[in-house]
Amino acid sequence: MSACTNEPTARALVVRTARSLFTRGLTHGSTGNLSVRLSDGSLLLTPTGSSLGTVEEGELSRTDLGGRHLDGPRPTKEAFLHAAFYRARPDAHAVVHLHSTHAAAVSCLDGLDPGNALPPLTAYYAMRVGTLPLLPYHAPGDSTLEPLAERTARDHHAVLLANHGPVIAGASLEQAADAIEELEETAKLHLLLQGHATRPLTPEQAAALAPTSP
Repeated sequence: MSACTNEPTARALVVRTARSLFTRGLTHGSTGNLSVRLSDGSLLLTPTGSSLGTVEEGELSRTDLGGRHLDGPRPTKEAFLHAAFYRARPDAHAVVHLHSTHAAAVSCLDGLDPGNALPPLTAYYAMRVGTLPLLPYHAPGDSTLEPLAERTARDHHAVLLANHGPVIAGASLEQAADAIEELEETAKLHLLLQGHATRPLTPEQAAALAPTSP
Protein backbone atom coordinates (compact mmCIF):
# COMPACT_ATOMS: atom_id res chain seq x y z
CA MET A 1 0.00 0.00 0.00
CA SER A 2 1.29 3.49 -0.84
CA ALA A 3 0.17 6.99 0.06
CA CYS A 4 -1.98 7.09 -3.11
CA THR A 5 -4.27 4.26 -1.94
CA ASN A 6 -7.89 5.42 -1.73
CA GLU A 7 -9.57 5.72 1.64
CA PRO A 8 -12.10 2.84 1.28
CA THR A 9 -9.25 0.46 0.43
CA ALA A 10 -7.20 1.79 3.34
CA ARG A 11 -10.10 1.35 5.78
CA ALA A 12 -10.60 -2.25 4.69
CA LEU A 13 -6.88 -2.97 5.04
CA VAL A 14 -6.68 -1.45 8.54
CA VAL A 15 -9.62 -3.55 9.76
CA ARG A 16 -8.34 -6.73 8.11
CA THR A 17 -4.89 -6.26 9.66
CA ALA A 18 -6.37 -5.39 13.06
CA ARG A 19 -8.47 -8.58 13.03
CA SER A 20 -5.44 -10.67 12.07
CA LEU A 21 -3.24 -9.27 14.84
CA PHE A 22 -5.98 -9.74 17.43
CA THR A 23 -7.09 -13.24 16.48
CA ARG A 24 -3.48 -14.46 16.49
CA GLY A 25 -2.94 -13.16 20.02
CA LEU A 26 -0.55 -10.31 19.18
CA THR A 27 -2.74 -7.88 21.08
CA HIS A 28 -5.56 -8.19 23.61
CA GLY A 29 -8.54 -6.32 25.03
CA SER A 30 -8.57 -2.74 23.79
CA THR A 31 -4.79 -2.46 23.49
CA GLY A 32 -2.82 -1.60 20.37
CA ASN A 33 -3.46 0.79 17.51
CA LEU A 34 -2.81 1.02 13.77
CA SER A 35 -2.65 3.82 11.26
CA VAL A 36 -2.04 4.48 7.57
CA ARG A 37 -1.16 7.66 5.72
CA LEU A 38 -3.76 8.63 3.10
CA SER A 39 -3.04 10.22 -0.28
CA ASP A 40 -4.03 13.68 1.01
CA GLY A 41 -1.44 13.41 3.81
CA SER A 42 -3.97 12.81 6.59
CA LEU A 43 -3.79 9.79 8.87
CA LEU A 44 -6.40 7.07 9.29
CA LEU A 45 -6.23 5.53 12.79
CA THR A 46 -8.04 3.10 15.04
CA PRO A 47 -10.10 5.01 17.63
CA THR A 48 -9.57 5.29 21.35
CA GLY A 49 -10.97 2.50 23.51
CA SER A 50 -11.56 0.14 20.59
CA SER A 51 -10.53 -3.50 20.30
CA LEU A 52 -8.55 -4.48 17.23
CA GLY A 53 -10.71 -7.61 17.22
CA THR A 54 -13.98 -5.77 16.68
CA VAL A 55 -13.23 -2.33 15.19
CA GLU A 56 -15.21 -1.58 12.02
CA GLU A 57 -14.30 0.40 8.91
CA GLY A 58 -16.76 3.19 9.76
CA GLU A 59 -15.30 3.59 13.26
CA LEU A 60 -11.83 4.74 12.19
CA SER A 61 -10.56 8.23 12.99
CA ARG A 62 -8.73 10.73 10.83
CA THR A 63 -6.12 13.27 11.96
CA ASP A 64 -3.58 15.53 10.30
CA LEU A 65 0.21 15.19 10.62
CA GLY A 66 0.13 17.42 13.68
CA GLY A 67 -2.27 15.02 15.41
CA ARG A 68 -5.29 17.35 15.06
CA HIS A 69 -8.58 15.41 14.95
CA LEU A 70 -10.27 15.90 11.56
CA ASP A 71 -13.23 13.53 11.58
CA GLY A 72 -14.60 10.23 12.84
CA PRO A 73 -14.53 9.06 16.46
CA ARG A 74 -11.85 10.32 18.82
CA PRO A 75 -8.53 8.74 17.76
CA THR A 76 -6.35 6.54 19.91
CA LYS A 77 -4.76 8.52 22.74
CA GLU A 78 -1.40 7.56 21.23
CA ALA A 79 -2.18 9.29 17.91
CA PHE A 80 0.66 11.70 18.67
CA LEU A 81 3.14 8.80 18.41
CA HIS A 82 1.85 7.88 14.97
CA ALA A 83 2.05 11.50 13.81
CA ALA A 84 5.60 11.78 15.17
CA PHE A 85 6.72 8.74 13.18
CA TYR A 86 5.15 10.00 9.96
CA ARG A 87 6.76 13.43 10.33
CA ALA A 88 10.14 11.81 11.00
CA ARG A 89 9.84 9.27 8.18
CA PRO A 90 8.29 10.79 5.03
CA ASP A 91 8.45 7.42 3.22
CA ALA A 92 6.46 5.62 5.92
CA HIS A 93 2.83 4.89 5.06
CA ALA A 94 1.83 2.82 8.11
CA VAL A 95 2.50 2.60 11.85
CA VAL A 96 1.65 -0.29 14.19
CA HIS A 97 1.79 -0.15 18.00
CA LEU A 98 1.05 -3.27 20.07
CA HIS A 99 1.24 -4.46 23.66
CA SER A 100 2.30 -7.93 22.47
CA THR A 101 3.13 -10.15 25.43
CA HIS A 102 6.79 -10.99 24.91
CA ALA A 103 7.87 -7.62 23.59
CA ALA A 104 6.07 -5.95 26.50
CA ALA A 105 7.83 -8.38 28.88
CA VAL A 106 11.21 -7.43 27.44
CA SER A 107 10.31 -3.75 27.88
CA CYS A 108 10.00 -4.40 31.63
CA LEU A 109 13.44 -6.01 32.04
CA ASP A 110 16.12 -4.19 34.00
CA GLY A 111 19.49 -3.46 32.44
CA LEU A 112 18.39 -3.19 28.79
CA ASP A 113 20.66 -1.34 26.39
CA PRO A 114 18.73 1.89 25.67
CA GLY A 115 20.32 2.04 22.25
CA ASN A 116 19.28 -1.49 21.26
CA ALA A 117 16.93 -3.40 23.54
CA LEU A 118 17.03 -6.76 21.72
CA PRO A 119 20.01 -8.64 20.29
CA PRO A 120 19.82 -9.68 16.61
CA LEU A 121 19.20 -13.35 17.27
CA THR A 122 18.01 -14.16 13.76
CA ALA A 123 18.60 -12.89 10.24
CA TYR A 124 14.92 -12.03 9.76
CA TYR A 125 14.93 -9.85 12.86
CA ALA A 126 18.01 -8.03 11.55
CA MET A 127 16.30 -7.54 8.18
CA ARG A 128 12.87 -6.46 9.38
CA VAL A 129 13.65 -4.61 12.61
CA GLY A 130 17.35 -3.79 12.87
CA THR A 131 18.23 -1.85 16.01
CA LEU A 132 15.53 -1.25 18.62
CA PRO A 133 16.01 1.84 20.82
CA LEU A 134 14.30 1.76 24.23
CA LEU A 135 12.39 4.95 25.03
CA PRO A 136 11.96 5.80 28.73
CA TYR A 137 8.66 5.14 30.48
CA HIS A 138 5.80 7.57 29.92
CA ALA A 139 2.20 6.92 30.91
CA PRO A 140 0.00 5.89 27.95
CA GLY A 141 -1.17 9.01 26.16
CA ASP A 142 1.54 11.23 27.70
CA SER A 143 2.35 13.53 24.78
CA THR A 144 5.60 14.72 26.38
CA LEU A 145 7.05 11.60 24.71
CA GLU A 146 6.30 13.04 21.26
CA PRO A 147 9.50 15.05 20.60
CA LEU A 148 11.76 12.20 21.73
CA ALA A 149 9.80 9.71 19.62
CA GLU A 150 10.09 11.96 16.56
CA ARG A 151 13.85 12.45 17.00
CA THR A 152 14.42 8.72 17.48
CA ALA A 153 12.23 7.76 14.52
CA ARG A 154 14.41 9.78 12.16
CA ASP A 155 17.07 7.06 12.44
CA HIS A 156 15.02 4.02 13.52
CA HIS A 157 11.74 2.70 12.14
CA ALA A 158 11.14 0.62 15.30
CA VAL A 159 11.25 1.56 18.99
CA LEU A 160 10.34 -0.15 22.25
CA LEU A 161 8.46 1.88 24.86
CA ALA A 162 9.60 0.99 28.38
CA ASN A 163 7.00 -0.96 30.38
CA HIS A 164 4.67 -0.69 27.42
CA GLY A 165 5.41 -2.20 23.98
CA PRO A 166 6.78 -1.69 20.45
CA VAL A 167 6.01 0.87 17.75
CA ILE A 168 7.02 0.20 14.14
CA ALA A 169 6.65 2.20 10.92
CA GLY A 170 6.67 0.64 7.48
CA ALA A 171 6.37 1.46 3.81
CA SER A 172 3.07 -0.43 3.94
CA LEU A 173 0.78 -1.75 6.65
CA GLU A 174 1.71 -5.29 5.66
CA GLN A 175 5.40 -4.50 6.10
CA ALA A 176 4.89 -2.84 9.49
CA ALA A 177 2.75 -5.75 10.71
CA ASP A 178 5.33 -8.31 9.53
CA ALA A 179 8.10 -6.41 11.30
CA ILE A 180 6.25 -6.11 14.60
CA GLU A 181 5.41 -9.83 14.49
CA GLU A 182 9.10 -10.61 13.88
CA LEU A 183 9.96 -8.41 16.86
CA GLU A 184 7.48 -10.31 19.05
CA GLU A 185 8.93 -13.68 18.04
CA THR A 186 12.47 -12.47 18.71
CA ALA A 187 11.39 -11.16 22.13
CA LYS A 188 9.99 -14.63 22.82
CA LEU A 189 13.30 -16.22 21.81
CA HIS A 190 15.20 -13.74 23.97
CA LEU A 191 13.13 -14.66 27.02
CA LEU A 192 13.37 -18.40 26.32
CA LEU A 193 17.15 -18.10 26.13
CA GLN A 194 17.56 -16.25 29.42
CA GLY A 195 20.25 -18.06 31.43
CA HIS A 196 21.72 -19.69 28.31
CA ALA A 197 24.80 -18.60 26.44
CA THR A 198 23.62 -17.12 23.13
CA ARG A 199 25.31 -16.43 19.83
CA PRO A 200 23.54 -13.49 18.17
CA LEU A 201 24.55 -12.21 14.76
CA THR A 202 27.81 -10.28 14.77
CA PRO A 203 27.57 -6.50 14.25
CA GLU A 204 28.87 -7.02 10.72
CA GLN A 205 26.28 -9.71 9.95
CA ALA A 206 23.47 -7.58 11.37
CA ALA A 207 24.62 -4.46 9.50
CA ALA A 208 24.65 -6.37 6.22
CA LEU A 209 20.95 -7.18 6.71
CA ALA A 210 19.79 -3.88 8.24
CA PRO A 211 16.51 -2.53 6.79
CA THR A 212 16.87 0.39 4.44
CA SER A 213 13.17 1.18 3.99
CA PRO A 214 10.88 2.85 6.58
